[in-house]
Amino acid sequence: MKSILLRGKKAMTLGDVYPAILTLVLVGVLLGLGIYILTEVDSKISDAEASAAINQTAVGLGDFSDWIAIIVIVIAAAIVLGIVFSSFGRGRTGV
Repeated sequence: MKSILLRGKKAMTLGDVYPAILTLVLVGVLLGLGIYILTEVDSKISDAEASAAINQTAVGLGDFSDWIAIIVIVIAAAIVLGIVFSSFGRGRTGV
């Protein structure tokens, strides 16, 4: 199955930048909204156990948002490497 999906795909190209950035922006907006909603709900709840669970969830979302910078670097590196590798692979046949 994996070979079928990757058969036509040789490397990431500049055309892959737009969907990757759009996905990252969407993830960032959803994380921001999720944390905001959780903190607003937490301010309205008087139950200590529920408040602790909401705080723990908000902290978990905050920890995940720290990884976005690393994901951006990995995507950028994959695109640059894809461009470099595809430029060296042109013009060769039978190798």
